[in-house]
Amino acid sequence: MPNETDEPWYRDGLRFTCTQCGKCCTGDPGYVWVDEEELRKLAAFRGEPLREFVPLHTRKARGKVTLREKANGDCVFYDSERGCTVYPVRPKQCRTWPFWESNLASPEVWERTESICPGSGQGELIPVEEITRRMRVVKM
Repeated sequence: MPNETDEPWYRDGLRFTCTQCGKCCTGDPGYVWVDEEELRKLAAFRGEPLREFVPLHTRKARGKVTLREKANGDCVFYDSERGCTVYPVRPKQCRTWPFWESNLASPEVWERTESICPGSGQGELIPVEEITRRMRVVKM
């Protein structure tokens, strides 16, 4: 990873538009880290009391709180017919995809991201400043 004074390889920006395909929400199990504010927003959006929402839809891992997955590894809030059922209040980690450090380590890694995510490399040109801002929101 370049240091702060180096220009990143994506200095001219990268294209991305969310197609809501669900590929980042499905498949192998992973972690969607959530904080207290996000939990409150998710519970309110679903019309569930926080005290019921947390044990039903989250679990502890690595000393933090993450959303649960279904048995097949899909996010607990992903529906194959409707997509993300909490899209308007999705967690920061979801909002900043695909602009995570792990996806921006090199042009080759970004190409792999493009091969997985149909919205990566497509649509709106996201300037480097916005990419950097999103990367700082959630360090992945």
